Amino acid sequence: MSLKEDINFSLWCDFIERDFLENKFQTIINDKIIHGATSNPAIFESSISNSTAYRQQLDMLKANEPKTIYEELAVRDIKRAAELLKPLYDEDNNDGFVSLEVDPTLCDDAQGTIEEGLRLNSLINCENVMIKVPATKAGYIAMKELTSQGIHVNATLIFSVEQAIACAKALDAGIQESNKDTKAVISVFVSRFDRLCDDLFSNKGLKRSTLGIMNATKCYHEINKFENENIRTLFASTGVKGDELAPSYYVDNLLYPNSVNTAPLNTIEDWVSDGAKEASKIPTEVECDEYFKELKKVDIEMNKIYNQLLTDGLEAFKVSFADLLQKLAK
Repeated sequence: MSLKEDINFSLWCDFIERDFLENKFQTIINDKIIHGATSNPAIFESSISNSTAYRQQLDMLKANEPKTIYEELAVRDIKRAAELLKPLYDEDNNDGFVSLEVDPTLCDDAQGTIEEGLRLNSLINCENVMIKVPATKAGYIAMKELTSQGIHVNATLIFSVEQAIACAKALDAGIQESNKDTKAVISVFVSRFDRLCDDLFSNKGLKRSTLGIMNATKCYHEINKFENENIRTLFASTGVKGDELAPSYYVDNLLYPNSVNTAPLNTIEDWVSDGAKEASKIPTEVECDEYFKELKKVDIEMNKIYNQLLTDGLEAFKVSFADLLQKLAK
């Protein structure tokens, strides 16, 4: 039995690029390896900047404003991905989704995010698309409003338990208000904790590469307390950089019931060939609490880490988006 059938675990692909959609993407869907896809401003910046597949459409669009050009390119890719994933959605409407993120410069503008989410959803016009909204104060307002209108939402850039709970509250309220089978995922970022803190952990005699998984697990427990089957935890930022860890480390250790893991293509390939294929042992809430008490004892300030990761994450997406628009303006 597969992990999908056994524990309702889904693997999504964190990559979109036009040639890829016509080739490898279809293979990994047909082989039942992935059940969805995600994108973000950094992924589109890389794909559009480095792939020749966009050249013809770029030539046709060059008279337009850079953001219009970006949206035309991105919407075409998202529509194609949605079309390819639609059979999975028809089979089980918890899966078969592809996500497109709102303009990252709107992260503190609730009304702007709502309007952009509605507009992008209407432009794409596919029922298996999620609109990605960052987990900021403005984002929580937008998530509730969008889901209340029946739009599926991927809440992104979640680092803290407080963010996870705020997202779950907003999405739960919006979904209930919608009176529709509206779906949502809460994207908890994982590996960035360890990249930021591993050296600090070593200096304090703590085990490296444990913070991301324990923090994600604590968020997972809190999200599950809402008992809303239409909201799942999605583990994001699960690629490994460097050779200290197994390439599929952040997939192998987060194979949790009713969850999603979105991973880069090379991580997916490593997991298929060498990764764990049985459900992970989930640290209990008590074990998570004990773990964070130990961190407090050695003066590790989690709020400082959460704030830094969120600030860095928002800034990185804004920079990628600005870089892309600058290239499209030439």
